[in-house]
Amino acid sequence: MATIQINVQKNSGETSASVLRRFTKKVQETRIIQKVKGQRYNTRPKSSLVRKKGALRRIAKLKETDRLKKLGKIKE
Repeated sequence: MATIQINVQKNSGETSASVLRRFTKKVQETRIIQKVKGQRYNTRPKSSLVRKKGALRRIAKLKETDRLKKLGKIKE
């Protein structure tokens, strides 16, 4: 993510509350917070290779548990 610098300097006779207001207004204008909140729960779809490997792992685990059940090492 690219960094964006926001510079707000206090003018003479200006209160710190108004400086803070100007800063928050500039941050809202750049829409940084909306972009971050929008990407918070966005997950990339898994690639086909990762899905295949996961499926093969599940199949191998099922075969192994079935084998152990037949041998009597795991109770059903």
